[in-house]
Amino acid sequence: MSADVTTRRAWIATTVLSASLLVIVMDMTILNIALPAMSNDLHPTANELLWIVDVYSLVLAGLLVPAASLADRWGRKRMLMAGYAIFGAASLLILVSESPTAVIGIRALLGIGGAFIMPATLSMIRTLFSDPRERARALAVWASVAGLGAAIGPLIGGFLVEHFSWQSAFLVNVPLMALAVIAGAFLLPESKSDAPGVWDWFGIALSFSGMVALMWSVKHFGAESSLLLPEGWAAFVGGLTLLYLFFRRSVRQERPMLDFGLFGSRVFTGGIVAALGSMFAMGAALLLLAQWLQAVEGSSPLQAGVELIPLAAAAAIASLAAPWVADRIGPRLVIAGGIAAAGIGMILVYATPGELHYATILAPLCLVGIGMGALAIGSALIMSGSPENRAGNAAAMEETSYELGNVIGVALLGSIAAVLYRGRLNGSDQLAALPSDLQDAVRESIGSAAGVAEELQLPQLGKEAGVAFTESMQLTSLTGGLIMLGVAVAVYFTIPQGTRLDAKVDDPVEAARDLSR
Repeated sequence: MSADVTTRRAWIATTVLSASLLVIVMDMTILNIALPAMSNDLHPTANELLWIVDVYSLVLAGLLVPAASLADRWGRKRMLMAGYAIFGAASLLILVSESPTAVIGIRALLGIGGAFIMPATLSMIRTLFSDPRERARALAVWASVAGLGAAIGPLIGGFLVEHFSWQSAFLVNVPLMALAVIAGAFLLPESKSDAPGVWDWFGIALSFSGMVALMWSVKHFGAESSLLLPEGWAAFVGGLTLLYLFFRRSVRQERPMLDFGLFGSRVFTGGIVAALGSMFAMGAALLLLAQWLQAVEGSSPLQAGVELIPLAAAAAIASLAAPWVADRIGPRLVIAGGIAAAGIGMILVYATPGELHYATILAPLCLVGIGMGALAIGSALIMSGSPENRAGNAAAMEETSYELGNVIGVALLGSIAAVLYRGRLNGSDQLAALPSDLQDAVRESIGSAAGVAEELQLPQLGKEAGVAFTESMQLTSLTGGLIMLGVAVAVYFTIPQGTRLDAKVDDPVEAARDLSR
């Protein structure tokens, strides 16, 4: 096969992989739009609703490591096809789900499918391209498609829920996954690691249990907006203990399932720091922004999706331009500069003079989008900074970094925002005049406050709640922006000077393992 044909096939395969990722990311944001209609139909309890939202990420995070290891041994294409099939079949089951418990089970199955799909797409791109520059461009396309999925998810979800039913937000996955299976079967090449890690059942139990316990504890703290929760601390300490035992077991094995020796590469480590730190800082701020557009600015879910398009467009353009710019000024400057730009954008949300409106946050949104796009270079550094036979390890660590950073950021910074919101409302005469149960509802969230104000025809209460939420969002955005600037500095000094995307990858594993002994 000629080089041209090989390159052409690699790009066709990248198109299939990116399209499947689009569906996965889109599905995550569609759920947010479908939740109100689902709640009206199934009447879940508060705890059941929390599990509907959280179980996907809990299962996904817990299975990323074993799924990536299995793909290295069994075949990444086979793993991807299995993930497509599970994701499509689980989505079809929504037709027979008539209870919140059934939806929770479906969301868990979707998490299994997502865990099979997401790291496999990354590791396959790593192995498809031998030219690091082409690989960086392919990863940039992958990252821009992920951003596009996050942007169009609310648009498609709003249309489907408005014109059909909340079940349609799940059913849309079925034909898309069927097409992915057909296209993948004919267009994707098979690849495996020539030196896969050992299949370690005890290690799988440690990593899965540890990640699920850690993620659950952080989500529990965030949901209750309190750190005074014994069960949360028990799960947190237990999760860290299990993950430490998994780490110790891995570094002592000759061919571990997850090779922490990859952190012996400063290039790889810099990419992980960028992914984890950026998502920690941005996750809560972007979630609060989406709520602000709907509850304070009065946008419908569909309008809010449209209003977030500038962020997604800036991210897509930046991710596609990032490899070209990195060739000229170096990836270290591109990723650190992009993260710093996002940090400045978040700080501007706080520093904007006068009353905050959508028009005043357009420029900050674009800066945040540029930073998100620059993270495409982070993906390129993570995957290029690891040997080809450890592509599955690198992909699992990247996806875990994004997921963990987002969950911890939303829980901690989101809790800070909730405390600030409630504190700002405490002096409200309008709130004090309400019955205690309605006071609790208003303090619970801006959505509940807007509903109470509309139902009781208390526009002043709605205005006060809007001001309180806006101030809490701005302060949270300031905190996240300052963290982003710190992450930018850390990434700049972690990635070695002179690093290039087309540099030869040195295997850091043996040296790091020697140090651990």
